[in-house]
Amino acid sequence: MADRFAVVTGGGQGIGRAAAQALLAEGWHVAVLGRRMATLEETVAGQAQGIAIAADVGDRAQVETAFAEVLSRFGRLDLLFNNAGRGAPAVDFDELSPEDWHGVVAANLNGTFFCAQAAYRIMKNQSPKGGRIINNGSISAHAPRPGAAAYTATKHAVTGLTKQIALDGRKHDITAGQVDIGNAATPMTERMTKGVLQPDGSMMVEPRMDVALVGKAVAHMASLPLEANIPFMTIMATKMPFLGRG
Repeated sequence: MADRFAVVTGGGQGIGRAAAQALLAEGWHVAVLGRRMATLEETVAGQAQGIAIAADVGDRAQVETAFAEVLSRFGRLDLLFNNAGRGAPAVDFDELSPEDWHGVVAANLNGTFFCAQAAYRIMKNQSPKGGRIINNGSISAHAPRPGAAAYTATKHAVTGLTKQIALDGRKHDITAGQVDIGNAATPMTERMTKGVLQPDGSMMVEPRMDVALVGKAVAHMASLPLEANIPFMTIMATKMPFLGRG
């Protein structure tokens, strides 16, 4: 099998770490990007085919520098898993601060766009050209949680971006897909073990699933030849309150 080269953003913990390690296990060369070098290095520790690059995906200049380093180190790029993102405290719609709104937009939407554009440019101009971009959507790309306006809006926007990349990339053999994840066991969902607000105003402990399963799902999407694509995949904890009414 020819060498394959990937970038995983938000690779220092949680879903990003699980995806990076799943790809490494399948023989990919993987660059993990994120703001904290120490946790990135933990993700690729002991992996000769893994590298860590510190970058804030919401900062376009840092993204451009990071992808230039990827190209210098790898020589090409076959896969981007656009995973980095954040949420904001759950508050009523009129109480969401401009700072939290802009922070979530910067990470979830601007960061996804900046990284996808940098990857697209490499994939378009390399030989042989082409590649795959997988965006981390969310169950919230389909149905919101209470008090999550910024997160919900950005994840819906990511869905549109995924479709646009897949359309524009056809002529360059670049394809795009999205993985929508519900309740993977990560630090971000730890609060669910104590109870989270439901639409009816109640608090409910929600089931979670092993985050390694998400990593395997991303690796499966990445394993397809470019003639095939999974535009949208949903992977979720079986008993979480998403399908049906609670």
